[in-house]
Amino acid sequence: MRGKRDVEGKKRSAARIKAGVSITALAAAVAMFVILLQVEKSVLEQYEKEIVYVAGAPIPKGQMITEENFALYFTEQELDVRCIPLTALKRPEQVQGLAAVFDVEEGVLLTQGMFRRLEDVLKDMEEPVVAGFRAEDMYQVVGGTLRAGDRVHIYSVQDGDAVLAWEEVYVQQVFDAAGGNIPNGDRTMTAQRINVYLDKKDVGAFYQELAKGGLRVVKIWE
Repeated sequence: MRGKRDVEGKKRSAARIKAGVSITALAAAVAMFVILLQVEKSVLEQYEKEIVYVAGAPIPKGQMITEENFALYFTEQELDVRCIPLTALKRPEQVQGLAAVFDVEEGVLLTQGMFRRLEDVLKDMEEPVVAGFRAEDMYQVVGGTLRAGDRVHIYSVQDGDAVLAWEEVYVQQVFDAAGGNIPNGDRTMTAQRINVYLDKKDVGAFYQELAKGGLRVVKIWE
């Protein structure tokens, strides 16, 4: 009988020890959880964030950013300030009137160096205007590959001599044979009608040379 009581006592003692160990382990786990929360809170307090723009969709080279397509191409994202370059685009007023200098992949952090301002392109013109011509009016218009945002040199060929007539002319927009705008992302459709920016004082000479059929276009490779 006594032996049976001793066995039961040992079982109760073991159960109390086991329960004590479990409680201690639980208390340690709770303490560790609290410590981790405090560490996380401290880290988050040191993590200063700021809103920047990333590409919400692929931005084709030469694509002009307007009010209509801004929401498509620009998406806000919150990042650690330590990861944000000084030239990052952060405000809507920094964006309007920009054109992509090269193709920008979706998700890329957007910076000033990826874009060219139209006002910078036209700054040396006294009175910028848009002049248009048909591909058939100008021999070899770069195989119809021109897109908005491209820059070209225009040469005048007379008596076998080619003379640079207009340098770094900015392509404003291109169209297909039916007059439909060709988007910058379309690399296959042939441009049949091209609009370019010229200084108003040069328009008369441009159309005179165009009528002679001696103008040639050379695309600037960027």
